[in-house]
Amino acid sequence: MKNEANSSVQMLTPEGKTIQTLDVVKETLIEAPLSITWESVIEEIGSAAMMPNGQSMSMKLEPWPGGRWYRDLGNNAGHFWGHVQVIKPPPHPKPLLELSGPLFMSYPVMSNLQYRLKEVDDGTLIVFQHLAFGFISDDHRRGVSAGWRPLLERIRTTAETAR
Repeated sequence: MKNEANSSVQMLTPEGKTIQTLDVVKETLIEAPLSITWESVIEEIGSAAMMPNGQSMSMKLEPWPGGRWYRDLGNNAGHFWGHVQVIKPPPHPKPLLELSGPLFMSYPVMSNLQYRLKEVDDGTLIVFQHLAFGFISDDHRRGVSAGWRPLLERIRTTAETAR
């Protein structure tokens, strides 16, 4: 698994806030066919999404262009995470799920997530990238790279169990 995270640009606004960028890349090899891995990505970022304590995040993903990705807390309460910007499921030659929005950050920020899947000899390679810019808090900056690792591991477990 390849992991990278960096911050390349910082600008100070007149109000003293810092606009920053974020670039996290993780590669994960999954020993399962591409179609099963794709379904595992959709499931694990949607209905099966879990918090670190094992509790459901109550996430919803509408897997079509413009579809919403949000946390449904019931009674018309929740948290908007993003929209499906690009979706190219298998058998597309270059499967891709791309989401854009604020994600878990409730302040002026824009993120772009990419799940690129590629069939390889041992199964499927996922190249995950999280790009963002805005007023990214230090807590989120510190936690974001490590925070994606459990999700990618759940995708791996789900896909490898289903194969």
